[in-house]
Amino acid sequence: MKNLLTLKKYFIRYKKKLLLGIVFMILSDATAVYAIFLTKDAINALKPNVIISTIIYYALLIVLATLISGIFRFFIRQTIIVASREIEYDLREDFWNHIQKLPLRFFQNNSTGNIMAHATNDINAVRTFLGPAIMYSTDTSINLIITLAIMISISPSLTLYSLLPLPFLSIIVYKIGKLIHEKFILIQERFSELTTKAQENYSGIRVIKSYVREENEIKEFESLSKGYLNRNMDMIKIQAFMQPSLFFISGLSAIIVIWLGGIKIINGSLNLGDIAAFLMYIGNLTWPMIAFGWVTNMVQQGEASMKRLNKILSENYEINDNENTDYSINEIKGKIEFKNLSFRYNDNLPYVLKDINLTIPEGSTIAIMGYTGEGKTTFINLIPRLYDCTDGEILIDGKNVKSIPLKILRTNIGLVQQESFLFSDSIYNNISYGLREIDKNKVEEVAQIAAFHKDVETFPNGYETMMGERGITLSGGQKQRASLARALAIDPKILILDDSFSAVDTNTEEEILRNLKKFMKGRTSLIISHRISTVKDADKIIVLSKGIIAEQGSHDELVSLGGIYADLHYKQLLEKELEELN
Repeated sequence: MKNLLTLKKYFIRYKKKLLLGIVFMILSDATAVYAIFLTKDAINALKPNVIISTIIYYALLIVLATLISGIFRFFIRQTIIVASREIEYDLREDFWNHIQKLPLRFFQNNSTGNIMAHATNDINAVRTFLGPAIMYSTDTSINLIITLAIMISISPSLTLYSLLPLPFLSIIVYKIGKLIHEKFILIQERFSELTTKAQENYSGIRVIKSYVREENEIKEFESLSKGYLNRNMDMIKIQAFMQPSLFFISGLSAIIVIWLGGIKIINGSLNLGDIAAFLMYIGNLTWPMIAFGWVTNMVQQGEASMKRLNKILSENYEINDNENTDYSINEIKGKIEFKNLSFRYNDNLPYVLKDINLTIPEGSTIAIMGYTGEGKTTFINLIPRLYDCTDGEILIDGKNVKSIPLKILRTNIGLVQQESFLFSDSIYNNISYGLREIDKNKVEEVAQIAAFHKDVETFPNGYETMMGERGITLSGGQKQRASLARALAIDPKILILDDSFSAVDTNTEEEILRNLKKFMKGRTSLIISHRISTVKDADKIIVLSKGIIAEQGSHDELVSLGGIYADLHYKQLLEKELEELN
């Protein structure tokens, strides 16, 4: 139950509704039990000389009591169940907000499907605990107390004997509840795997079709789905055993009432109406006993799901504003300094970058080159604090990036990442994603700089053309240019291009670079590329090798140096000559 205790703040937030629901519950249960009490008196009043008005009187009272009980039951759902839905909304919002602030490291270690399973199945299981479980457990307790009080007032001894089977109920519920808890954790784990598989298939459908792996994927999904079904069936078998057990125990109580009650009627110590009422009260206790087992299931499932949610909710933000943040900083000019910077992704992994010292003047253009896997993307990801450096520091305008408010830092950096990502929305909304105000002219202007405007004009609905998931309806080059336009739209002081022209032909690349020359005036720009043609005009080119700056200088200086850059340069010249020959 310790995991469910973390929901305390939500209970406090909606305590008025929950307390009002409990008041309605007491009134509903009291009138329902009173209806049975009236039935007892009505049966006892059925004598040879009874008059019709007496029967009508009791009938009307019973109907009225039942009607009032039903009205209060409606209000129970309007308070407790509505409060549970509102808590579910708050919990989902808090979960979503928390996920948004978690570092990239978290998303690298957790699959999308697993996170989606938490946001759907787990939150729903917690909601079931918050609503029906709390409602029925409270209802059961109130009903039990009122019913037992009246049963004892009729016959203490008969009440005692009729309750003898109940200890067996507690044992069954405890044992089965424990098993359900274990089974539900396994079910949720398999559901996460199933969701992950579905998400990967939807995202990678073109790869699946290209390699003709549809049948294989169907079989793998069927296997996971079968495992999910089997785990659910294991839990259902346990739940199926619980229900008849509860009915059997309540049936034993009814048999005891008929047997011992019959003897008391013969002895004249009880009336027929008392025994009839006792049987109805036992029936009234049957639902609480069944609800007790049902609630136990929901509590165990809620506990298991909340444990999984708490694991994520307890994740540290790592990268966030803190007591060292200087909120007086409200703009960035663009000078960047790397001082003795080193970085590794985990303590047990080798350093990706080691002892980097570099100064990038405000308004200059720096190109970053190197062979694959040398840490180029990691290098630029440290500037907007997608990761924090392990050792050393990064300064922007002479201030440590950790002291700059995260919102100010990132709204002044335009980052076009290596893998272009577009939302399932219109082209206009994708390009204007970072803008705080709608500006159609700005969107068209940056699209022209990115050499994307001409392409958009050929689309049926222009900038309102809807794109498929991850921009699937666009070509690779179009996606890169749309991503570039999105970065340019925020008018960044620092522009970072991470191999952003890899899917663009050389002619279009030259057009984009010409356009960018005007745009980048007065801005600090960092360009990662494998093409010499993209970086040769940069103010300075640095070459990363084995996590260190192996070479730095202008294009001509690095070519004459005869190192890594020169090797890449001559290889690309050779490739170009071969293409021309062909």
